[in-house]
Amino acid sequence: MTVTTITAAVIPGNLAAQLRRSQRRKKAFAISLTLPLLIFLLATFIVPIGALLMRAVENPEVASTLSHTVAALDKWDRTSHPPDAAYAALATDLAGIAEQSDAGGLARRLNSEISGARSLIMSTYRALPFDAGLTPAQVKAHMLELDPRWEDLGYWQAIAKNGSRWTPDYLLASVDMKRNIRGEIVNVDADSAAFFKILMRTFSVSGVVTVFCLLLGYPLAYWLSTLTPRQANILMILVLVPFWTSVLVRSAAWIVLLQTNGVINRFFMDLGLINEPLPLLFNRIGVIIAMVHILLPFMILPLYSVMKSVPPTYLRAAVSLGSSPLAAFFRVYMPQTFPGMGAGGLLVFILSIGYYVTPALLGGPDDQMLSYYIAQYTNVNVNWGMACALGAVLLSATLVLYAVYRRVVKSELSLG
Repeated sequence: MTVTTITAAVIPGNLAAQLRRSQRRKKAFAISLTLPLLIFLLATFIVPIGALLMRAVENPEVASTLSHTVAALDKWDRTSHPPDAAYAALATDLAGIAEQSDAGGLARRLNSEISGARSLIMSTYRALPFDAGLTPAQVKAHMLELDPRWEDLGYWQAIAKNGSRWTPDYLLASVDMKRNIRGEIVNVDADSAAFFKILMRTFSVSGVVTVFCLLLGYPLAYWLSTLTPRQANILMILVLVPFWTSVLVRSAAWIVLLQTNGVINRFFMDLGLINEPLPLLFNRIGVIIAMVHILLPFMILPLYSVMKSVPPTYLRAAVSLGSSPLAAFFRVYMPQTFPGMGAGGLLVFILSIGYYVTPALLGGPDDQMLSYYIAQYTNVNVNWGMACALGAVLLSATLVLYAVYRRVVKSELSLG
């Protein structure tokens, strides 16, 4: 074998190794560029959502503070009186709670299951511990003497029901269902069913807001797309003005405009169109007006970007072939803007179902959406499990809507 043959055999191998090293360096460089973004998304999006979903099924209050009581009630049939050992275990568990805040969390959790549990738990907690050396029967007598409500099976059933650290109760309650004392999943009473109606109200308000945004945003976006770039840019600034002020400020401004003696009612009365002020505030009308104003840019921007990509020659060609301008618009131009309509409608609807400030300020008691009750459970009732379960319902609705949108878009692309 000559030197030339050896060199020719060695050089391709070196080039291949150098190429692989170069590709690895490029991949490592690309990963290093995207790593900060991945860490940011992980810390601000994935981890909080994971914690929310976990808290929606987590039930730590009873399991962590009443472990001996839960064990004593493990064989209990939940229909007869609990054994004396359960009273002794409960006294031991309550006396062993070091922080009053832990006792308060336990009391709130059981009070969400049965009314009166908070006062019962806290009064018993403050009276403990009992004298050492008492038999379970004597402990039971002391507890019944302390508060006769400990003879009520409902409180013991609530403890036994929530003995597991993980529970579906919050998620079931968010869709108006519950577990009975035997652990079977049943519907709640008609008088207690509320969240399904609230969820339907949330969807209906969001749907109406989306439709009005589309009706108002489509002609405006079309008009902007027909202007010169300089004119369109100037007018687009006016469209984006709502982005520059907070939602709270805009909602407060609508209170001034829509109130009984506000600008709108005075304007209509001065024109003689109405004889008395219209009820525009603290009802569904005020909520929809304000939400449409705030969310309208989210409809206009996707529509405008799609409309700018539609060549105007298509309409002229349809008209030159004998179609009327109106028929050409609906048959030729509008179908090409469906992606913008879908994207804008999805964006507006998803943002609408999570609105809190605007309905809280401009709506009445029957106009509050699901996010209002999430805030209520978080700030007032301090029931994080229920708040996270309702948040999980909103998240599920968002994911379902996005999946439907992707499926529709994919089917349209395949047909096209």
